[in-house]
Amino acid sequence: MRDWIWEAVEELSPALRLPLVLRHFSTGVTSYEGIADACGVPVGTVRSRLNQGRAKLATALAATADTPHDNTARRLRASRVEAHETLAAAENGRFGALMTERWSPEIALLRGNDPVGGRSVLTRGMDGDLEAGVRQRLVHAVAGRSLVIWEMDLLSPVDNPDHCPPSVAWLMTLDDAGRPHRLRLLHPRPVQALQSLTPM
Repeated sequence: MRDWIWEAVEELSPALRLPLVLRHFSTGVTSYEGIADACGVPVGTVRSRLNQGRAKLATALAATADTPHDNTARRLRASRVEAHETLAAAENGRFGALMTERWSPEIALLRGNDPVGGRSVLTRGMDGDLEAGVRQRLVHAVAGRSLVIWEMDLLSPVDNPDHCPPSVAWLMTLDDAGRPHRLRLLHPRPVQALQSLTPM
């Protein structure tokens, strides 16, 4: 049943898929306000898209009932491994190299729907966090063919326990080759450090 549901989710448009997946499959980005922040739309639009998404999902479930379904458990396991390898590479100073090897050449960091930078901005942000003593720990993952979510605990340094918010969600849209293509980083509250990463 899980595989069938995900097959139907993949039939939704990206505008409907992200809010529905956040609302029903994530653990930390389920409020209308959080989803609105993630999608860069008003809260009223989130309500509308969730209603449309549920209706279209019901239609897609009927349409995909007899079609082959991907093994979502295997895809989720692979995504969790990828998350751990990504964090390990970052701690070893290889985050930029890993992005070059595994992510789309057109990877872009988005704030809402607006691009704010690419690989260099992401590398600078990750390296800066690590230099400040911040570490990330995967606590939950969601993995589809077109969308991956990694929910992380953010661990501030012992001598500065309020350095960062307690968590971050990596919301990644994948390209046709299954590589991260667009990334949104969602925190429970605005983070000034992210503002400073925007290129002048």
